[in-house]
Amino acid sequence: MRLFAGEVFFVYLCHTAEIPIETSNNRYMNKNFLMVMLALAGSLCSRAQQQPTFTEWHDCAVNEVNRFPLHTSFFAFETKDKALKGDKTVSDNYLSLEGDWKFRWVANADERPTDFFRPAFDDASWGRMAVPACWELNGYGDPVYLNIGFAWRGHFKDNPPEVPVKDNHVGSYRRVITLPDTWNGRQIIAHFGSVTSNMYLWVNGQYVGYTEDSKVAAEFDITKYLKPGDNLIAFQTFRWCDGSYSEDQDFWRLSGVARECYLYSRDNNVHIDDLRITPDLANQYTDGDAMIAVTAKGNPIIDFELLNANGITVVKTESNFKGRQRGNVHFVVRNVKKWTAETPYLYTLVATVKNQKRQVKEVITQKVGFRKVEIKNSQLLVNGQPILIKGADRHEMDPDGGYVVSTERMIQDIKIMKRLNINAVRTCHYPDDPRWYDLCDEYGLYVVSESNQESHGFGYGKDSKMTDPMFATPVMERNQHNVSMHFNHPSIIVWSLGNESKHCDHFVKAYAWVKQQDPSRPVQYERAIWGGEKASDIFCPMYYSVADCEKYCRDTTKTMPLIQCEYNHTMGNSGGNLAEYWQLVRRYPKFQGGFDWDFVDQGLHRKPNYKAGRTLADYEAKAASLDPGTGNQEEYCYGGDYNNYDPSDNNFNCNGIIGPDRQLNPHAYEVAYQYQNIWTEPVDLDAGKIRIKNEYSFRDLSNYCLKWTALDEYGHELASGNIEELNVQPQQTVEIQLPFDEKSSRLMYLNVDYQLKEAEPLMAKGQSVAHQQFKSDAPVGHAMYEPSPVKVKFIDKKNEPVLRVAGANFTLGFDRTTGWLTQYEVGGTNMLGNGGTLKANFWRALTDNDMGADFQHKLGVWRNPEMKLVSLTTQTVANGTMKAHPTVIACYDMPAVKAQLKLTYTVFEKGKLNVKMQMTTDKEANISDMLRFGMVMQLPYDMDQSRFFGRGPIENYSDRKASERIGIYKQTADQQFFPYIRPQETGTKQDIKWWQQTNASGTGIEIHGLSGDLSMSALHYAIADLDEGQKKHQRHSYQVPKSPFTNLCIDKEQCGLGGTDSWGSWPLRPYRLPYQDRSFEFSILPLVK
Repeated sequence: MRLFAGEVFFVYLCHTAEIPIETSNNRYMNKNFLMVMLALAGSLCSRAQQQPTFTEWHDCAVNEVNRFPLHTSFFAFETKDKALKGDKTVSDNYLSLEGDWKFRWVANADERPTDFFRPAFDDASWGRMAVPACWELNGYGDPVYLNIGFAWRGHFKDNPPEVPVKDNHVGSYRRVITLPDTWNGRQIIAHFGSVTSNMYLWVNGQYVGYTEDSKVAAEFDITKYLKPGDNLIAFQTFRWCDGSYSEDQDFWRLSGVARECYLYSRDNNVHIDDLRITPDLANQYTDGDAMIAVTAKGNPIIDFELLNANGITVVKTESNFKGRQRGNVHFVVRNVKKWTAETPYLYTLVATVKNQKRQVKEVITQKVGFRKVEIKNSQLLVNGQPILIKGADRHEMDPDGGYVVSTERMIQDIKIMKRLNINAVRTCHYPDDPRWYDLCDEYGLYVVSESNQESHGFGYGKDSKMTDPMFATPVMERNQHNVSMHFNHPSIIVWSLGNESKHCDHFVKAYAWVKQQDPSRPVQYERAIWGGEKASDIFCPMYYSVADCEKYCRDTTKTMPLIQCEYNHTMGNSGGNLAEYWQLVRRYPKFQGGFDWDFVDQGLHRKPNYKAGRTLADYEAKAASLDPGTGNQEEYCYGGDYNNYDPSDNNFNCNGIIGPDRQLNPHAYEVAYQYQNIWTEPVDLDAGKIRIKNEYSFRDLSNYCLKWTALDEYGHELASGNIEELNVQPQQTVEIQLPFDEKSSRLMYLNVDYQLKEAEPLMAKGQSVAHQQFKSDAPVGHAMYEPSPVKVKFIDKKNEPVLRVAGANFTLGFDRTTGWLTQYEVGGTNMLGNGGTLKANFWRALTDNDMGADFQHKLGVWRNPEMKLVSLTTQTVANGTMKAHPTVIACYDMPAVKAQLKLTYTVFEKGKLNVKMQMTTDKEANISDMLRFGMVMQLPYDMDQSRFFGRGPIENYSDRKASERIGIYKQTADQQFFPYIRPQETGTKQDIKWWQQTNASGTGIEIHGLSGDLSMSALHYAIADLDEGQKKHQRHSYQVPKSPFTNLCIDKEQCGLGGTDSWGSWPLRPYRLPYQDRSFEFSILPLVK
């Protein structure tokens, strides 16, 4: 009898008396018949039970069938030598499943092949698909991005556990693998690192099992289905299943296979099934204490050996598991070297498994980090010390591979985290690849490991479907997967029950299970902090405002540590007010930081080209080519770029500290600055006396040197030097004296940089880890310059459209209709481009935060306010005590904003021009804030060379500028443009003292602020072209047309960026530009070569 996919065969043999046994003559015959029937029925029942019902993919109660029992992540090697090297791919126990598979994709679930797993099935017409790979990045379907709502939003009404059949793509895979002869008689496990969204598995035509939870490994014991030599492995995965209701995360919704995929073999009779390590510290945190819980099969003798980082044995013991399956081994290490993110010291546990004849059957190694995690006195402690979480949320995403992220890419991510002073990562919103945890253990990152549970689409209301009993099992299982598989990683200091799902009894029970399984770690869950039964040990809000954070800190009834699970939403040009958050963190002990949302923009390459063999050097070269200041652009896609059918939340997945190719976004520099661990404050700056604070909790500053540079008031270097020895212990402050001489003491600015003396893992010798700048309070005397009077001729003819001011070697022209400066010719060169002007400006190309706060409407009156020219007059005036100078005055009425604007142009010799902009407002009017107050000057396109004295070189804004130091910098207009994935405001610099804008020959202009510092930028893009208008469009920076001008923005000030969130919060009040009287003045000095 043959059973095919989709068929269910039932055998009913409930009562054996139903088979007649009537006479002694037929009793023997009937008895034999009965035994045959029972045997047949048992066989049929066994086979029937092994067939899929194909209801599994829409049944929340059945999320796994025949799944291999949960265990910690380890690999059993054949020898100690191979185990210590840790490369499973060279083990005889390993067989890769990666590479090309025969593949068939269908658009709808009811079109899937139902007999493809048969060995005789003809797959000659099938295509090929790599494992691992995501379908949508390899020509099958389109990537879909959603923040809130399940991936079928708008096409299917949520009806759990049912999911759509239409548009539910299904991929079917087939591949013949050849088993090594040495594997005969051994247990063989299939390991698929990540399969989205589910998996039905067959081997040689026989059904093996089913699994959901796409972000943990799917493992199956396939021993009994295999035969020597060639074997057919076939599996099928659906785009959506009932598990998709638990995987509503804010990221690309992709399908297929990710992470490592392989077969591994081990002795079938004697082996370790599970091995859990619980490290601890005793005796005032000086001694290491480790409890090792083992589940084993086959009465093994297990030798346990603990090696230090140099490979020297520090503990060794033997445990005989004869007659038992479970046991504990207890280690104590005196004066242990402790693991922290700052000092990630790892021991190696070697478990050598032998049979009772002492023949080695397998060797398992696990890294052990001795550390203790506690919550005491409203603080999260590691090894008895409060720590600061300088964190980031990280999705696993590659711009070519999607969910497929190579080890080299992971190392690149950690290297960047070290560069940016990030010490903690939250795996959002699912457990990460086991290799990631290994790297965090090795290089030192604190980890919040989150289960693969998010049902954001159900909302948080009383009627949320999340509370339905059907979701109790998925919530519990997904937390069990997370904890059971990743238990042994010292880097994991907190478990997270999931993300953005309504808090209910499901999470209370999951919390209880996790705490029972692992009392050594705290547990957090953001939705639980707002009410209901306890399911969080940490107050872990998301996007709590600066004011709310301080309110919590000051409330003595709030006793949990405050660590934001998400904050500082860095979408587009963002990251404002990060300094204000960290001022509070450093002021209030129970505010211990947070996780910046998020680490990497999720943009995908328009033409993805994933190559598994790329090296770290390859990745870094690509990133460097796109860093701020390069002027280079890449074509990225975000939600909605692929079609108009699928739902989309547009570019809301592009909110990273870094870009898709791991180039730094401009706000990354501010993150690195606010997160740095060495801080300086002046004691007596002019005398060179400073105070150094070591913010590290566990390491001193012996491997850092201090480089100092003194600058004069013009930004020129006076002196510099190094302090090679910094004897500053953790959490200590020390005063030092810089070796100033008489020249150094005339400084206006002092720059300090802390650099590595010797290389550290992923960090180069000489790498800067912290920096600051200080400005002297000493008064600066500037000689008063009294310009000579200039003779000019006003050409004011009524019938001409332009009012001209002509002097020796220069001519100025003002449009009679608009009043704008339209001609600025000096020495035969027009400082304005053809058709260009100098005009007032109150608008910027809206940022993502601006659009989220609805500034396009709420502040829209300032985009192009009507400016009625009331008068355009000329006169010669006495400028204070100075001599008389020609002046042009343009007066405007601005009815839409109930204000008057006055522009005064004062002319000096050689065509120098002072410009004063004054706005008078109606004190009774209710008018919105503005985005900037300044002017824009349209220069010739080739006048694109900038040299300035101000904050740089990275763009900076009023609420995001601490990382950038005042100095003299050179950039081109194209280098100042940063290509945010969606076009918006970019390039601005603060605290500008002077700014030169010239062509390659040096001809151009020089700007000076006459009423304080300026805010400026120079771009080859017009504000109107970068701006989105009334709503977001499907646009990208590389699509924005270049302007015929170099657009020079000369502002008194610009509104801050904001950084609380990107969906309503405004910049903090000190960084806004409220409606009020404003004025500023600057000079334009022509530079003619």
